[in-house]
Amino acid sequence: MENPAYVNDENSAKQRKQGHDGVRMGESLRGRGQSVPGAEIQTEGKHTGVEGSRPAPNDPVNLERRVGLLSGVALIVGTMIGSGIFVSPKGLLERTGSVGLSLIIWALCGGLSLLGAMAYVELGTLVNASGGEYAYFLEGFAPGTKRKTWWAPIPAFLFSWVSILLLKPSSLAIICLTCAEYFTRVFDIGSSSCIPPELVIKLFAAVVIILITFINSYSVTLATKVQNIFTAAKLIAIVIIVIGGIVKLAQGNTQFLGRGFEGSTTSFGDVATAFYSGLWAYDGWNNLNYVTEELKKPYTNLPRAIIIGLPLVTICYLLVNISYLAVMSPEELLSSETVAVFYGARLLGTAGQGIMILAVVMSTFGSANGSCFTAGRLCFVAAREGHMVDVLSYVHIKKLTPSPALIFNALIALVMVIPSDIASLIDFFSFTAWIFYGGAMAALLVMRRTMKDTPRPYKVPIFIPVLVLIISVYLVIGPIIDSPKFEYLYATLFILAGLVFYFPFVYYRKSVPGMGYMTTFLQLLLQVVPTDIIPDA
Repeated sequence: MENPAYVNDENSAKQRKQGHDGVRMGESLRGRGQSVPGAEIQTEGKHTGVEGSRPAPNDPVNLERRVGLLSGVALIVGTMIGSGIFVSPKGLLERTGSVGLSLIIWALCGGLSLLGAMAYVELGTLVNASGGEYAYFLEGFAPGTKRKTWWAPIPAFLFSWVSILLLKPSSLAIICLTCAEYFTRVFDIGSSSCIPPELVIKLFAAVVIILITFINSYSVTLATKVQNIFTAAKLIAIVIIVIGGIVKLAQGNTQFLGRGFEGSTTSFGDVATAFYSGLWAYDGWNNLNYVTEELKKPYTNLPRAIIIGLPLVTICYLLVNISYLAVMSPEELLSSETVAVFYGARLLGTAGQGIMILAVVMSTFGSANGSCFTAGRLCFVAAREGHMVDVLSYVHIKKLTPSPALIFNALIALVMVIPSDIASLIDFFSFTAWIFYGGAMAALLVMRRTMKDTPRPYKVPIFIPVLVLIISVYLVIGPIIDSPKFEYLYATLFILAGLVFYFPFVYYRKSVPGMGYMTTFLQLLLQVVPTDIIPDA
């Protein structure tokens, strides 16, 4: 039965306004003028403007709440099930050394992701602002007047610095490279070598990035429909793989699963890097928190979407890996660069190979679409707070999409396509990402004290954020202690390099000469306006 205390999320939002000073729609941001009267009516998507048409006279231009429960589940499942399940099984099995340990780590990765997601439910309903960790760092470490100090906003800025310039674009680039790699194999079905030219893969990946950016810039409704369709398609592909595995197991093909823990690693660093590969496949469990301001009834739909999405993905991943090992030996899985395609060819011949190629293409395309959708919102929110250039916080006057932020993310992703070593990108991504996942848990613990009287629609046991924080620390320092690499030093230096830009451009609010003219030019070119500007009638 639905909890009557949270049936009307708008009333809950009104009760919570006095609890904290988080970023809310309609507030004056970066001194761009007074708050726009009437912005509050957008809390549940009551904006009178219609996508594709001009907003009503004197109606503030803002992102609307157009993401429902189904689209929320599709965003979580669609971004989690992408390239990881088709690329990471090789890396995870290689690092663990055994079938049994690899399956245990797959399950543990799902459990860790679920624990983190439960903590993020509390964060997302406590701080009803888009931007994910960025909003939580601001509210946890820089609430109220502390936001004007030089030190309090630094964690949020460094997160936006690393995420916008590295993590989000590299994630999009990796997924699109995988999509391109599988798509080019359509022209080599049945070939023994099946190695497409690297230049072709990169060019197609660039086309995918541009297409997805156009979809997200053109229409939020179109982007969510694409997400729903491709999520359904990838679930169908998962069902095909699992059914094939069940048939093989029923036929007695259990010899590979029967190896159990034979050859398991005892290395501290190998286990940590195995978690990296597994968690890369689960990455995306926090993506719905990046679009909280666009989620209908967030106090009910956010936890419901996570409760539905996380267990579904975990079950799918375990069944898929068992199905792989019912058809392929661990040695074959390790030697294959395209596990799902090899699986399809072994199971159904050339026809199965073609089906798996199309399935992987559709899966990775949907995952890239979700990644682009959320990355644009993080960039938008950071610019709205003054941590990025102003134009990135503008939205299209008719489409009501954050097109400048989406385009900026795409440009960086296009540069990220140039490197081709996906494995090194995955490890680098995981190392830096878990620094901030742990930081979000620390922010939650801080807000348990600083906002203890604020109403919480959902409150997780205190051991959950503590446990996730400890595991995050382990995932960060474990590989460094066991096997030091220069990549970890580069990651740390890149994070700290953000301070070089923070003090002059954020804290002291210095401006690059000519930036005003550039902003005006881009505003006219892209037809975008600030979110707290009232357009002419």
